[in-house]
Amino acid sequence: MADPLPLEIVRPKRIGILALQGAVREHADAVRAVGAEPVLVRLPADLADLDALILPGGESTTMRRLIDRYGLREPILAMAAAGRPMFGTCAGMILLARRADDGSDPVLPLLDVTIRRNAYGRQLDSHEADVAIPSLGDEPVHGVFIRAPVVADLGDGVEVLARDEAGRPIAVRQGRVLATAFHPELTDDRRVHRLLLEMIDP
Repeated sequence: MADPLPLEIVRPKRIGILALQGAVREHADAVRAVGAEPVLVRLPADLADLDALILPGGESTTMRRLIDRYGLREPILAMAAAGRPMFGTCAGMILLARRADDGSDPVLPLLDVTIRRNAYGRQLDSHEADVAIPSLGDEPVHGVFIRAPVVADLGDGVEVLARDEAGRPIAVRQGRVLATAFHPELTDDRRVHRLLLEMIDP
């Protein structure tokens, strides 16, 4: 009797989380919940062999400074150029935008949008709201908005996944770049993180 063929071991996808600031632990929990391995990224070497990268919320000016201090800008851009998906939430959306309405220089200009910072007001104006994302099913995603931006202008090829009650884009996708103005990691709904996982090459 022939020996049975060895079972192929399939490693889980490795999703990096920029761990400079923000809801890093919550994103890590969401990544585990969709069956992937979270990897905390603080230095360029941490980007090795990642399948995707999450840019979490936080304070975008501080994150810009830390990205440059630790030499992460060019390695992240190289990772995106190699086809690895990027997902930005709140401040992460700002980092990915090519333009900001205040004229500030872009950080990781991978998403052809103009962003408006703090579109809903300051910290005290943070709120929660259900967000309809038809591509993720009929049930809305519960959105947590904390000093959240909105997309003020869209370039060609940017798909709007969701809008707020005023009709402003709050979830967009362009190729393998995904961004939300809200924080899906702060809820138990994992559909947005599952979408990121589906964007990775098999």
